Amino acid sequence: MAYQTFRQEYLQMPPVTRAYTTACVVTTIAVQLDLVSPFQLYFNPILIVKQYQLWRLVTTFLFFGTIGFNFFFNMIFTYRYCRMLEEGSFRGRTADFVVMFLFGGFWMICCAFFVNLLFLGQAFTIMLVYVWSRRNPYVQMNFFGLLNFHAPYLPWVLLGFSVLLGNAFSVDLIGMAVGHLYYFLEDVFPQQEGGFRVLRTPQLLKVLLDPHPEDADYAPLPEERPGGFNWGNQQQQQQDQRNQ
Repeated sequence: MAYQTFRQEYLQMPPVTRAYTTACVVTTIAVQLDLVSPFQLYFNPILIVKQYQLWRLVTTFLFFGTIGFNFFFNMIFTYRYCRMLEEGSFRGRTADFVVMFLFGGFWMICCAFFVNLLFLGQAFTIMLVYVWSRRNPYVQMNFFGLLNFHAPYLPWVLLGFSVLLGNAFSVDLIGMAVGHLYYFLEDVFPQQEGGFRVLRTPQLLKVLLDPHPEDADYAPLPEERPGGFNWGNQQQQQQDQRNQ
């Protein structure tokens, strides 16, 4: 019964979240069983450029350390906020979500060339948390029953908690910086006068990944739209409904 419940829950996960979290768990288990070594996975520019070990560009995002508190903590946050993004503001836009993954991975790799970072999975998780928090600014959060705050402060709370655990704060800062860059280019700059969408999802990627529309009349909730709650538009919609 427990297996069937777990299998059903697993299959109900959106595709990108399922693929990424599965890859992270499988990689960690492989290291735990000594099937692969962390030395084969970490980000090393010299080995990537000179020996063409290109897989390190991917595996650096998949290993969160040996199984323990830090691994479970990161995986819970990765699963939770990756899934909420994919089922929320990226609902029906799998290709756009993949582009966000590629965008985040690219800029984190660029940062890793200048900062001594071996694994970037935690930074990637913080990026997901940051984008979700900025798109849901009015959601009330509670951290271990100790702190109450609104969602935009969550990345900073996680940064403080990471420092208390003895982790390097530079990893979280890179994740927040890349998350803010994506948020600005997608949600802020296009809304400004003369602004436009900088990131364009290739049409081929949309054809391959995006599902067919479930309902042409589907209207996303305010917290599911890029930029979070848009009170002005919500009030205008209510006025239009009354006029009808």
